[in-house]
Amino acid sequence: MENTKKVAFITLGCKVNTAETEGMKKLFREAGYEIVSGDEYADVYIVNTCTVTNMGDRKSRQMLRKAHKLNPNAVIAAVGCFAQVSPDKAAKIEGVNLVVGNNLKHSIVELVENHRSTEKQKYVYERKALCEFEELPIETYEDHTRAFIKVQDGCDQFCSYCIIPYARGPIRSRKLDDVLKEAENLAARGFKEIVLTGIHLSSYGKKEGVGLTQLIEELHNVEGIERIRLGSLEPLFLTPDFINNIKNLPRLCPHFHISLQSGCDSTLKRMNRKYTTRDYRNIVNMLREKVEDVTVTTDVMVGFPGETEEEFQKSYEFCREIGFLRMHVFQYSPRKGTPAARYPDQVDGRIKEERSRLMIKLAETIQKEVMSKFIGRQMPVLLEQPVAENSNDMEGHTPNYITVIVALDSKKAGEIINVRLESIEGGRIRAVALDS
Repeated sequence: MENTKKVAFITLGCKVNTAETEGMKKLFREAGYEIVSGDEYADVYIVNTCTVTNMGDRKSRQMLRKAHKLNPNAVIAAVGCFAQVSPDKAAKIEGVNLVVGNNLKHSIVELVENHRSTEKQKYVYERKALCEFEELPIETYEDHTRAFIKVQDGCDQFCSYCIIPYARGPIRSRKLDDVLKEAENLAARGFKEIVLTGIHLSSYGKKEGVGLTQLIEELHNVEGIERIRLGSLEPLFLTPDFINNIKNLPRLCPHFHISLQSGCDSTLKRMNRKYTTRDYRNIVNMLREKVEDVTVTTDVMVGFPGETEEEFQKSYEFCREIGFLRMHVFQYSPRKGTPAARYPDQVDGRIKEERSRLMIKLAETIQKEVMSKFIGRQMPVLLEQPVAENSNDMEGHTPNYITVIVALDSKKAGEIINVRLESIEGGRIRAVALDS
């Protein structure tokens, strides 16, 4: 094994990136490489980059420099979204040898092995060329108890603030049979929960005439899969027909991440979002009426160009009204090439900071209110990992995505046990195991 080449992966950004990294790991294993931690000395470093915000760009650059410091002689490949959108910037970073855009990750081993140390090589397609779904099958997930299955790529929404349609290309979907095969393989390896991910999951099968509902129904029949969880969804996708079709599927988790971005209609219009707060409210109310124990999580942006104090307050109050289990709050970040970056009335950074602070505080308050409704209930929990501060405690999630901690002697990660929810501890609920 001493002569075996080592490859390290550093993954930034979304769960789609996480899934793609696992697919690339499989390719390197099959080529005889040893997979090591991103903090270790390696012959090859693959940095799966992110560009959704300025912070994503910054972290991508930092990780590429970090890899070069770990081994100045290593082959370093910048892959993914930052590489796709800013290939020249990625190539200029010291130590970077390869810049590989999206839809070329399946060739990563070949590109690495054919690389000439004296050259900086860029392999990046134009957006319109990203038209086929890139197959990167996954065998397992290291250090995970739930498996992410990428079923869709690309986005055609063109929200005014978002660089992702340019980074990921047009919408395209994975073949249903390929998804089912991967789910079966993951189930055979002991995974009880799968999470369907995509850049714009709601558009799954749109061009192929399949649809997300059919995919969920087919996955529901895969033996060994006890939970199916959905990634982020567009509000208008959750139609009465969809909700009526899925409400009686017991394996589909009653948790929906429904992107909001703003609780103010005028801000939503400037964002080029396709729904109103009224639409959003009606959808959430319908879910709560039809789906037992359902919870809703979301993304909320503050400081979008032109956002007045009044508009922020409208968004704040709307979030309070809806009552989210979790809110991912982030500050608007101008992305070069998007319409919003050219909008007048860019919001001052200090104002963004303050609005972010207020919205995060609200999110924490609402979370406790939502969780309190489930105190005293018995619910199944998928055990995921030990809690660092107490070796006897395990952390996991209920089907509706409440984070639970429970003291156990012998239970292992990946098991599903029944618990009684007892008390709130920060952003989690302390529970008592009911199984022997």
